[in-house]
Amino acid sequence: MAEAAAQNVGTALGEQFALELLDAAVDAMGGQRRDGQHEMVRRVVSSINTGDHLLVQAGTGTGKSLAYLIPLIAHALESEKPSLVSTATLALQAQIVGRDLPRLLESISAMLPRPVKVALVKGRSNYVCKHKLQGGFPSEEPSEGQLFALGEDTSVIHPVGASSGSSSQLGREVVRLRDWAEDTETGDRDELTPGVSDRAWHQVSVTSMECLGAQKCPLALECFSELAKVRGAEADLVVTNHAMLAISAFEGLAVLPEYDVVVVDEAHELQDRVTGAVSGQLSVQMIHVAASSARKNTGISMETLNSAAGYLEAALDGLPSGLLPSGLNEQQLTAIDQVRDACRTALSDSKGDAGNADGGRQMARSRLTLILELAERLLVAREAGEVVWLSRPGGFTPQQGYSVPDESAPALINIAPLSVAGRLREGLFADHTVVLTSATLAVGAAFEPVAGGLGLLGPGAPSWTGADVGSPFDYAKQGMLYVAAHLAKPERGTSAEQLDELEALIRASGGGALCLFSSRRAAEDAAEALRSRLEVVVLCQGESSMAALVKQFEAEPDTCLFGTMSLWQGVDVQGASCRLVVIDRIPFPRPDDPLMTARSRAVAKAGGNGFMSISATHAAVRLAQGAGRLIRSSSDKGVVAVLDSRLATARYGGFLRAALPPFWPTTNRALVMSALQRLAEAGKPEA
Repeated sequence: MAEAAAQNVGTALGEQFALELLDAAVDAMGGQRRDGQHEMVRRVVSSINTGDHLLVQAGTGTGKSLAYLIPLIAHALESEKPSLVSTATLALQAQIVGRDLPRLLESISAMLPRPVKVALVKGRSNYVCKHKLQGGFPSEEPSEGQLFALGEDTSVIHPVGASSGSSSQLGREVVRLRDWAEDTETGDRDELTPGVSDRAWHQVSVTSMECLGAQKCPLALECFSELAKVRGAEADLVVTNHAMLAISAFEGLAVLPEYDVVVVDEAHELQDRVTGAVSGQLSVQMIHVAASSARKNTGISMETLNSAAGYLEAALDGLPSGLLPSGLNEQQLTAIDQVRDACRTALSDSKGDAGNADGGRQMARSRLTLILELAERLLVAREAGEVVWLSRPGGFTPQQGYSVPDESAPALINIAPLSVAGRLREGLFADHTVVLTSATLAVGAAFEPVAGGLGLLGPGAPSWTGADVGSPFDYAKQGMLYVAAHLAKPERGTSAEQLDELEALIRASGGGALCLFSSRRAAEDAAEALRSRLEVVVLCQGESSMAALVKQFEAEPDTCLFGTMSLWQGVDVQGASCRLVVIDRIPFPRPDDPLMTARSRAVAKAGGNGFMSISATHAAVRLAQGAGRLIRSSSDKGVVAVLDSRLATARYGGFLRAALPPFWPTTNRALVMSALQRLAEAGKPEA
């Protein structure tokens, strides 16, 4: 068997062999044949053999993980380089490594010529730093959350971990981390159960810039991060994330092993995740902290840098948050130029002995280096095609999205690429075969809206194909799409009419509602209002961990869960517990989103339709993600209700509806209420 398998793998990747592996895996796992899964395997095999990039939309229930893992495994066994899988979320990463791959490899091991090596590669800050645990990095001020905590006598500061009797929550967490670090084989934060706060984790980890490096660190041979890199280089299949893929593509750093084929799962997130990974933020406070750290750990004067920070603060004083369409003004550029020069001088003056493994000096220099790099980017932002905007705590960032900004707080300067298309084309698509997949990758039948943002359209674009392998679900029979066309166009906040409609829908369904809102404030206000009007339990995002909320929602069929974007994409609840999905409005980008505004203007300047190319496409993909929470198995039934009449009445409504699963559509309120009542009755236990 193994010899025959070796012959199959030894030539160009065989479609028939890959399909035989799939059938064996599905049989062993007790699954059923799915035509879409077979078609996806054939498409992925063809992409690997021809080198053409592939965009493949695989609807919920297709089993796309198996459909790409099997061709990747077969290819990796014959290739000198590992194959990669990149995900957007930690949840999918954990699912692939912890569930999908072990079950798959167990089911097909007899058909493979040898065992398959799998490795998980993450950023350095995801691993415990043994050198930091042993005191190789200095403790800093308690206010910065470093390795100190207050004991019972608040006049005395004790190093955390020096005594297991430390009374603070931070102290107890770090003591537990120290104990765990003695037993763990990987040092990977995700293997720590239960988890710890970000503040506690910061005490035992370092960023890539803070790290001393394998050449200097006295514990390099024991380093969890370095060991993970070694496992990655020796693996057949490496699982990583979009941020690491972006760093590799944009910065040319050897954070990933050399690979020839990569599957990008959750590919609808790639553009935003890449943008977030290469965005930067500079503040006056960052500069002062860097100056203080450098003075403390190197002994050199930081007067020039602090002076430059003061000049920058004056240049930003009184300016409102938002996009700077013309870039930074002369005063701001002069201040940033001074910051850059001061950082250069400080870095030159703080050079230590090449063999000196001084963690404090390295941390100080890493802060100065980060500020220097940000300053240099900001000074050439316009020429480099980057977007610059001001924000304040609570405002917009690519990583966090939106909340209400505090305009009285000091301004933060943000910078991000106007487009990541060109850099992805050069750093990712030029030298690798790339398969991009998601349940929502096409708008209607068109892949071009997503492909364009990734660098696959225009002069010099690489060759690619698109395929929609469908879904095994009968959406028209399993679900209804209800648009509340009688409601007025949504304004700021949630209207009284929307709340009344939401109440009526939940009453008709008897609960079991996942309610998705465009902002955290909208979700919280709606939850507060409806708790006094409904008998069912209403959970709201932020009141507990996401995992705990989803677990309770799934376990209690009549409970409702209200939340925002992470729920739009991250909930997989089958059965009667999720029989109603409510979307408060079309998820267009906010009008004051600086990145989307800049990108829309760029499209319009080039003669295109900025609204349709940027805002409507963004909304279509996210609307499809939200609606996709309803039908997660072949037995699920329910209603997706959109409380935004524009989906039925606006000219762009058809464009948005084309991106949704093919539910049975209606604007008939009475019909929907009756259907929900029947679902509620059917779900009640027999007397």
